[in-house]
Amino acid sequence: MYEKNTDIIISDSIEIKNMIYNIRGKQVMLDSDLASLYQVETKVFNQAVKRNIKRFPEFFRFQLTEKEFNNLRSQSVTSSSNTHGGRRYMPYVFTEQGIAMLSAVLKSDIAIEMSIKIINSFVEMRNFLMFSQELYSRLDRVELKQLETDKKLEEVFTYIAGNKEVKQKIFFNGQIYDAFSFLVSIIQKANREIILIDNYIDIYTLNILCKKNSNVKVKIYTAGKGNLTTKDIEKFNEQYTNLTVKTNKDFHDRFLILDSNEVYHIGASIKDAGKKNFGVTKIEENCFKKNLLSKIE
Repeated sequence: MYEKNTDIIISDSIEIKNMIYNIRGKQVMLDSDLASLYQVETKVFNQAVKRNIKRFPEFFRFQLTEKEFNNLRSQSVTSSSNTHGGRRYMPYVFTEQGIAMLSAVLKSDIAIEMSIKIINSFVEMRNFLMFSQELYSRLDRVELKQLETDKKLEEVFTYIAGNKEVKQKIFFNGQIYDAFSFLVSIIQKANREIILIDNYIDIYTLNILCKKNSNVKVKIYTAGKGNLTTKDIEKFNEQYTNLTVKTNKDFHDRFLILDSNEVYHIGASIKDAGKKNFGVTKIEENCFKKNLLSKIE
């Protein structure tokens, strides 16, 4: 559920690859790691944030649960999060938007310069594009309006904050991490059951599905054109359980169904996510959902 990005290096040889985590489907940094980069004490750092708390809604900054923190510590190798044992409270983490806002709160030259460098690293890694439903109407006639490269960061973050739920998204060839991260965030929304309709499945497919919440059942319907073996399924079930694979040759397109309620149309097999240009669209029409489920049964 929590994954480190291992290839992020900001300028001046300051490595932050062990300071960025994927928690609750968001890329975040710990308050203590940020304080270290800004060259202030963690206590002073958090006090400055609290004095400006209205600038930091929950999607800018949130507090880890004890379970999340323990899981994080078990993964940490070189990050300063290893030294948090004496803290009296669970640490806070900041999203990209929250880090951008820090430059308005911590006004030292070091803090402002460091905020810019960290954000630029996020932008370069993820190409920092978010698209809403207003940017295209049909999946087979996608028309993208690229964000202007000279826009202020504040304008970009305001745009993103206004879209609480991304219902449509497009990825281009090479955006392997972006596509993987986005699909994982969808997978983790399921509470009871995940149904995947995909004719081409392999180990990479299972690498995404294993990010599901515990006890969530997974059903795959496929025409059997991929490279997944019975042994692969058995190994998956030894650790994650609740996976069944059934043959169904009635489908051409790919669909992801969560808890028999949320339905996503996926333009490419998820094993190829980021290797080709493709889009993901959330289906809203209830009649379509019912008809799709009936075809599966």
